[in-house]
Amino acid sequence: MVSRKFLNLLLLFILALASPAFSQQQYSDVRIDELTDAQIRQMIQRAESIGYNDAQLEQMAAAQGIAPNEILKLRIRVQKIRSDEIGRAATASASNPPYNNRQPHEDPRSRAYNENLYNGDYPGSLNRQNQDYFSDSLAINTRNQELQRRQEFHSIFESFKAKVFGAELFRNLNVTFEPNLRMATPKSYIIGPDDELLIDLTGDNEANYRLPVSPDGTIRLQYVGIIPVGGLTIEQASSKIRSLMSKTYPALRTGRSSIAVNLGNIRGIKVVLTGEVVRPGTYTLPSLATVFNALYASGGPAENGSFRKIQVIRNNRVVSTIDTYDFLINGVQKGNIRLQDQDVIHVPLYDNRVEVAGEVKRPALFELLQTENLQQLFNFAGGFNTRAYTGRIKVLQNTEKERRIADIPVTDFVTYKPKNGDKYIVEQILDRFENRVEIAGAVFRPGIYELDKGLTLRELINKAEGLKEDAFLNRGYINRLNLDNTLSLISFDVAGILAGQAMDIPLQREDRVTISSLFDLRDEFKVMIQGEVRDSGTYAYAENMTLEDLIQMAGGFREGATPNRIEISRRIKNSDASSVSARTAEVYTVTIDPNLKLAEQRFILRPFDVVAVRGSEGYQVQRQVTLEGEVLYPGTYTISRKDERISDLIARAGGLTPTSYAEGASLKRPGPMPVLLEQKKNLVEDEEEETRKFLNLKRVQQSGVEDTLAMNLEQQLIQSDLVGIELPYILAHPKSKLDLIVEDGDVIRIPKQLQTVKVTGEVLNPNNIVFSSGKGFKQYVNGAGGFTSKALRRGAYIKYANGSVQSARKFLFFNNYPKVKPGAEILVPKRAVNERLTPQGWIGIGTAVASMAAIVVSLLR
Repeated sequence: MVSRKFLNLLLLFILALASPAFSQQQYSDVRIDELTDAQIRQMIQRAESIGYNDAQLEQMAAAQGIAPNEILKLRIRVQKIRSDEIGRAATASASNPPYNNRQPHEDPRSRAYNENLYNGDYPGSLNRQNQDYFSDSLAINTRNQELQRRQEFHSIFESFKAKVFGAELFRNLNVTFEPNLRMATPKSYIIGPDDELLIDLTGDNEANYRLPVSPDGTIRLQYVGIIPVGGLTIEQASSKIRSLMSKTYPALRTGRSSIAVNLGNIRGIKVVLTGEVVRPGTYTLPSLATVFNALYASGGPAENGSFRKIQVIRNNRVVSTIDTYDFLINGVQKGNIRLQDQDVIHVPLYDNRVEVAGEVKRPALFELLQTENLQQLFNFAGGFNTRAYTGRIKVLQNTEKERRIADIPVTDFVTYKPKNGDKYIVEQILDRFENRVEIAGAVFRPGIYELDKGLTLRELINKAEGLKEDAFLNRGYINRLNLDNTLSLISFDVAGILAGQAMDIPLQREDRVTISSLFDLRDEFKVMIQGEVRDSGTYAYAENMTLEDLIQMAGGFREGATPNRIEISRRIKNSDASSVSARTAEVYTVTIDPNLKLAEQRFILRPFDVVAVRGSEGYQVQRQVTLEGEVLYPGTYTISRKDERISDLIARAGGLTPTSYAEGASLKRPGPMPVLLEQKKNLVEDEEEETRKFLNLKRVQQSGVEDTLAMNLEQQLIQSDLVGIELPYILAHPKSKLDLIVEDGDVIRIPKQLQTVKVTGEVLNPNNIVFSSGKGFKQYVNGAGGFTSKALRRGAYIKYANGSVQSARKFLFFNNYPKVKPGAEILVPKRAVNERLTPQGWIGIGTAVASMAAIVVSLLR
């Protein structure tokens, strides 16, 4: 318990660090007027991503130290951007998603679960210790989420603070300035204590020496003695060692032997970094380290440190002044000398720092020297980008008592000297053209064109390669932008302008010329053909199109088509609207050559004509019937006569087999369908539809029928395609009314002798029971365990094997159940659930009865 309390206190302390008290002055210098709309829009989107609305955005802005008057400006800017987005959404159907106060990526189920945990509604049975653990975990998660939201919101305002140019160089973890220790020994390297010298003697004499430099700067060489090398460069030390060794090795004088002196282990040096450094102090670096190595190790100049005048002090004397801009901009390491022991690197305060924002390639805070001008500042910023307005820039300056704004033309960039604290804003160019005109419509090259001096309408049409053949020559129009940005429309005679008969029109900036096409000004001409052609439908109309042409386009006649009595219906334009018997269409009946040969007399079609090709009066397509089950020759039979009946078909199939059950025979007759669907449906689709219906019926049976409406639906599903027939009577009385005439698509099924009865629905044990002629309806129900308490007995019915259905009938107070036959299915539906009366209901009934009794008594009196 103590550890949990300590953890909670620690989290509260961390949240306190992120509270307004710790960040009041962090963004107090943010000026909303200086932020662009893109930055404000980015702020809104970032706030939405962490679940903040506009009010919370303002609260967190205040918590970050932004002044109240700046928060008011922020509210106005946000409202303006919202209204602009709504206006654009109304025209371009694009809007920002609405605010959502719920945490992003939050699962409502997990939130409900956490709320239950917090309220003590724990799943299962948990002891008090587990409850405390879940409660503390929930509190920790809530505080962690709040801390994360504060950090994310902090990053929103952090992105608006201008970055000091060059600061990322020394704070980027992916960039290192470690000295290269795997390199040839520099000749200018100065030897000091703790260095190690490698002396290689080759030639007539062979020897290798690895000698450390002592604290007093000497080495001890065999046969030579002590040699002082401290403070010497490698080149100086090599000459001294060669001179002393030549006394012992004479071959060095004659050149028959040679000597090489190199560094082995490199010593460490102490370097002190002072001034405006991120981490000032004393650093131990390799003796090959340079100034940049030391700056990187210390984090570089601090926020107020200079990047242009970094000093290296050696023996109380400035030996080098480094300008990091030479390296950052040009890649030149000017003044980056090698450090020596006890060197001091001093980073002074900056003298002159200005900000460049807007349409430049490198917006940032830049440090300028007293001699540098505005043009050099923009060179540091990488110059203008492609969207920059370079005619003049704005500068925001600080005076002794207030701020001021000034415009600087491009001609003054070289002479203007920036001042400390200036902010230079480069704006975008205007989103408009100074010399644009446009032509659209029936010209060969529509588009935008340059507005030359004195350009006229005829010249623009010629620039667009002239008019197309379908151009509408009677009228064109120009959309013109007035001086107050309102629109005006100028109409002109296209043919007259081109022929020089009408006055040519001088064009102005942003004029849009439109020349319509003939096809744009009328309905698209079509003709339709239907009936006995191979590809009926709608076709494009062409001038002088004949009836034969259209039939050829439609793939020609079908086999059953007749070229006689082809009917063409045509629109009437001048019908008498006041007459009851006015004609609504002109109908023509035409006979053409069946081979579509050319003839002198041709029927010319007009737009929107409808052609109907009839079928031949004596043409018949084979119609087929399927016979399944217990007949001698089952299969598919073609109907040979229009009046062929079921008995005729059974006789053609050889009659019934000895094991057939004639009473269970059924006829499946598909319902009427549209002609097009009937042509495309096949036997497989019929079988799939039948299977689907019976599966739906099965689901209804298994779930129980809750009311009479469901029962009626069940009967409709059963009888939708099946026709109950009495096959024994049909075979005994051919040509009778019950002996139906077969139709195309009929399926006749004769089952085998059936021996069971199926009992389903609201019975205790639905199952199949062996048929017995002596049993009645109730006996079969009792064989299935009897009715359940929810059974609707008067609604019980039987579905016979031939598809017919009979239900129970009520006579006085008794239920008269139908006769059971082999293969039948007894279905007992479910009684509708009756709602029990509540105490309020009983009180209402009692009140109504009492009131009625009082009225009756009053009337009697």
